[in-house]
Amino acid sequence: MAKKQSAGILLYKFDEGELKVLIVHPGGPFFVKKDNGNWSIPKGLYEDNEDPFTAAKREYEEEIGMPPPSEPYLELGEIKRKDGKTIHAWAAEGDVNENKVQSNAFEMEWPPKSGKMQEFPEIDKALWFDINTASSKLQPAQVEFLKRLAKQLNVNFTPKISQQGTLF
Repeated sequence: MAKKQSAGILLYKFDEGELKVLIVHPGGPFFVKKDNGNWSIPKGLYEDNEDPFTAAKREYEEEIGMPPPSEPYLELGEIKRKDGKTIHAWAAEGDVNENKVQSNAFEMEWPPKSGKMQEFPEIDKALWFDINTASSKLQPAQVEFLKRLAKQLNVNFTPKISQQGTLF
């Protein structure tokens, strides 16, 4: 069984001196009414023989609908979720108009056991949040990436980890 691993890019900017990050909300019917603890950095799966950084840039473009930012990138390392999946992340400074984000789509049977296939966006929205608010929105395991980013940028940060989140 192949190990589960994904890679992503955390986009950040300073807005009037405040650190903000762009995070995404998963699309599809399971997440429609879920908020705190369910957002993510733009990321996706990659294979063992694939370079994680290359995969992170590809996944960013698929989920945001725009090319990833140019260099330089900050290495944020990896985290391991409770379910064993590893997520590797990088951060880059940039700016994206959240209203122009256009994700790729996936297809699934919906409603369950109906035999009807429907298409849903992989992410249904991307929004800029100050780093503290983002810490309550993100899946709890991914808050570590915010801590690492704040440390590298020398920004004071006390996370507010949500207890509502999923494993993802």
